[in-house]
Amino acid sequence: MRSTDANARRTGASKTVRGTGADAVDGDMTEQNAADVDPESYAEELRRKREEKDDFFGSHPQSPIPPEERDAFDGLDYFDPNPDARVEATVSVHEDPEPVPMETTAGDEVRYLRLVTFSFELRGEAVELHGYQQEREDDEAVFVPFRDKTTGQQSYRNGRYIELHPDEPLADSETVVLDFNLAYTPFCAYSETFACPLPPEENWLDVAVGAGERDWNSTN
Repeated sequence: MRSTDANARRTGASKTVRGTGADAVDGDMTEQNAADVDPESYAEELRRKREEKDDFFGSHPQSPIPPEERDAFDGLDYFDPNPDARVEATVSVHEDPEPVPMETTAGDEVRYLRLVTFSFELRGEAVELHGYQQEREDDEAVFVPFRDKTTGQQSYRNGRYIELHPDEPLADSETVVLDFNLAYTPFCAYSETFACPLPPEENWLDVAVGAGERDWNSTN
């Protein structure tokens, strides 16, 4: 489990973080082609990783669950594993990435660079999502915040995140897998100690993504 401190920046009383997908998957789950995954073994591995994340949230000192609530914590809420939510996306690299200001749940702003655009089909519709990196040099993850038609209903009202950790910089016209089963809820959903970037409007999807983490607060 990666420490959230690596993704944190102080903003007043809050800590601006993207949270974590619990580094929720190992390489095979994110790097295989969507068509190459055995549904049963994939679902079993995903369940195992979700159990590991639940254990982290329930007992780890860096858990976003307030300490006084951890004894009652009995796990996050998830959509069922869905192999169809693993989509192959074509990468368009922005050679001169533009800065994109993102509001946070604390009311301030953080700046990201629009690094790439992912083009893919989801539920029969052609859609795009943009991937970002912070302007600091040590941020190697490709950050994909998004809203969809489940936002504010089955999933967290301020959107969810996906992160990619490519071994090498993404290349133009490359094909990568975006796995929405790994879509996770940012830490600010669990505690006001954290402030999280809000997905910019250009990453609002007009389809429902019934995969990944559900809204924990709606059932607790």
